[in-house]
Amino acid sequence: QVQLMESGGGSVQSGGSLTLDCVVSGYRLFNVAWSMAWFRQAPGKQREGIAVIENNGRTRYRNTVGGRFDISKDNAKNTLTLQMDSLKPEDTATYYCAADTGDRGMLDSAWYEYWGQGTQVTVSS
Repeated sequence: QVQLMESGGGSVQSGGSLTLDCVVSGYRLFNVAWSMAWFRQAPGKQREGIAVIENNGRTRYRNTVGGRFDISKDNAKNTLTLQMDSLKPEDTATYYCAADTGDRGMLDSAWYEYWGQGTQVTVSS
């Protein structure tokens, strides 16, 4: 059974940085061809995809985070990471990692079968 567990959320001032990690259990990333992504959901708003990495390593970002966020994965550690720099108050949300076993490389949540429980990020001005 696949489980995703996020960590690294917290509170930071505007302009600061945070690193989120997502540990995958149940499957070895070496042995699967999945897309892995980060989503976020702010209070009263829809969940939105912000960064995705395909099995071949290609990445895509939502326009609002491009140039500030970096997605990466370490197959040996079975971990997905999101490095977030130059954080803004509008980045405040619950952040989720997700896995698409079809490796479609999309930022649409409909394609993702597995989800973590989320980690809270709060950015103060």
